[in-house]
Amino acid sequence: MTYALAVHGGAGTILKSKMTPELEAAYHAGLARALEAGQVILEEGGSALDAATAAVCVLEDEPLFNAGRGAVFTADGKQEMDAAVMSGADRRAGAVAGLFGPRNPIRAARAVMERTEHVMLIGENALRVARGAGLPFEEEAYFFTQGRWDALQETLEMRAKGEENDDPARRHGTVGAVARDRDGHLAAATSTGGMTAKSPGRVGDSPLIGAGTYADDATCAVSGTGHGEIFTRWTAAAEISARMRHLGESVEQAAEHVVMHDLAPNDGSGGVIAIDAAGHIAMPFNCEGMYRGAVGSDLELLTSIYR
Repeated sequence: MTYALAVHGGAGTILKSKMTPELEAAYHAGLARALEAGQVILEEGGSALDAATAAVCVLEDEPLFNAGRGAVFTADGKQEMDAAVMSGADRRAGAVAGLFGPRNPIRAARAVMERTEHVMLIGENALRVARGAGLPFEEEAYFFTQGRWDALQETLEMRAKGEENDDPARRHGTVGAVARDRDGHLAAATSTGGMTAKSPGRVGDSPLIGAGTYADDATCAVSGTGHGEIFTRWTAAAEISARMRHLGESVEQAAEHVVMHDLAPNDGSGGVIAIDAAGHIAMPFNCEGMYRGAVGSDLELLTSIYR
């Protein structure tokens, strides 16, 4: 009857030297709200998929995080959002990419899973499916945040001078949740606005099943955050599951190996949250910090940012 839930709000996005007490408190509060939203569902016997979706919706609604309302801007000054969900019970999955309009992209991804025969949709038909599911839409003003706009202008100014912005906040920023419900089923959900000043049409690892999102009751559920191109090329989430399945590693061992020994040496800064069939949670990262938290039937709610 054990349930457990973990969430993340991005990795390496704010250096400790730039963090204020007020901002740190706001991040902890946002993570706690997400955990509480998922915990209510799990406590009442709800599904891991419902809990992970609800937790990510809370993070998408919080402008502090790079997803939904807090999504960053492309080089063209637009917002294009990616999201995915996956059920470990039957490996059903749904994803959307390059989306703008739905208040919660993660719910659009779930609509793809539940209302179509496909895994990923983009463009107008993804929006049509979201509308058909009755999901709320928002105008541009809802998604605009001054800090994200200023970050875009700074990056574009540097590029005009022939310089490149190496701030990890530019290419990091994702939210996600992984859950194990009382029936022993796992689920993962991930949502992102992508990279600041990314090329229009760029799709990261978050909506790619096996890269930034994965769930299988036999092994684990994973949601990643970091340098998406590297997470994709190293199929990070699926690799954690494969190490558990084929090498017999624990979720802690497998996640640690992928994050520290596969991703880190190849410019794959970031981290993951992962949960196994017994509800054990791993949250390794190879950068300065990762917004993260966990709660469970035998685990007090906790949130962390740095080591």
